[in-house]
Amino acid sequence: MKTATAVAEEPPSTTAGRRPQAVQVSGPDQPAIASHERPLPQPLRQRLVLSPRSAEFLHRYYPQATAGDWNDWRWQNRNRVRTLADLERMLELSPEERAAILRHNGPLPVGITPYYASLLDRHDAGQPLRRTVVPVLGEYERGRGENEDPLGEDTHSPVPGLVHRYPDRVLLLVTNFCSVYCRYCTRARMVGAAGERSVRKADIEAALDYIERTPAIRDVLISGGDPLSMDDDRLDYLLGRLRRMPHVEFLRIGSKQPVVQPMRVTAELTRMLKRYHPLWMSLHFTHPDELTPEVAEACGRLADAGVPLGSQTVLLKDVNDDLPTLTRLMQGLLRIRVKPYYLYQCDPISGSAHFRTPVAKGVELIRGLRGHTTGYAVPTFVVDAPAGGGKIPLAPDYVAGYDGADLLLNSYDGGTYRYPDPSRSLATGDAQ
Repeated sequence: MKTATAVAEEPPSTTAGRRPQAVQVSGPDQPAIASHERPLPQPLRQRLVLSPRSAEFLHRYYPQATAGDWNDWRWQNRNRVRTLADLERMLELSPEERAAILRHNGPLPVGITPYYASLLDRHDAGQPLRRTVVPVLGEYERGRGENEDPLGEDTHSPVPGLVHRYPDRVLLLVTNFCSVYCRYCTRARMVGAAGERSVRKADIEAALDYIERTPAIRDVLISGGDPLSMDDDRLDYLLGRLRRMPHVEFLRIGSKQPVVQPMRVTAELTRMLKRYHPLWMSLHFTHPDELTPEVAEACGRLADAGVPLGSQTVLLKDVNDDLPTLTRLMQGLLRIRVKPYYLYQCDPISGSAHFRTPVAKGVELIRGLRGHTTGYAVPTFVVDAPAGGGKIPLAPDYVAGYDGADLLLNSYDGGTYRYPDPSRSLATGDAQ
């Protein structure tokens, strides 16, 4: 992974024939200081890294844009790759990719930020990241057990935009817009389905009212779509409403924005988020190629703002389902201050068979991680049970049984070890 090298106040020159150098540039927004906050240390101007790879991509495909444009998340949204012509300008599409794009109609459109497009291999249709965002014909094949709402979210929705499946926590869906659309999305039925950003304010208010009058709810996960695709003011309003509810103790945001659009993590955003602690964030990482200098900086800004970061990774066939790739991802996440949290078995959404691995593969990968790297780098492997059964953890079986009063345990190194357990609690089911 290349690292940023130089620091400058001005964007690099895009004069023809000259390759831009890595720089840091001022962001588009001058953060304002609220009257109740103490003045921040100088300098106030935000500085965002621009890696050599990003600089080269910007120079090649957006020659009229500046480095300041590139590091403006709104510019990234306005210039997303969305059409066949956009893709063909940047990628050598395979016949299957081209046919799949031409066939598409309805929800889950193509959508890729210029930043994330810069990570895609122009020539290799089998590149892991490219497979996750460029459609293929497998999306149109429906396999056994697949459906549009495999987790039964709609049947556990007391009001539109709210999923209440667990006793003390809810999922609040505040937008159907994502800057990048993953082709294995669990909510493919929703995102981009009725016009991007089409979630009605009345539905969000009804969901907030439900949370307010349900004191059993202590934990709210804000998701969508991607809630960080919303403007700061809207997100500030949501967090403020929730934080004023005495029974809501714990707020979470689920997002892929810091991964696909790291310039979204502005100084203004982090300063606003700090007002709503305890606030946690679950980030959607897929592959170690996403661990760029820009992403490392974005995660660092969130961590410095006191936001604990966890990763949620979907296990995908021929993307991240081998031990070396998964190890690099999990260890790399720790280096950028993100704790690997969940490794998900890919949900059986319609058209997902080409992404799904056998469940045994996930168990095998956890066995390969456990003991061979720090425990902090080992996520919990879960199957989100169909029809609303919730997350069910799966792990290798380390219990070999009993020999008399000794519990026999299989270790990561292949050895079997004895632990004195005269109660034989695992055999009897008694907890003593």
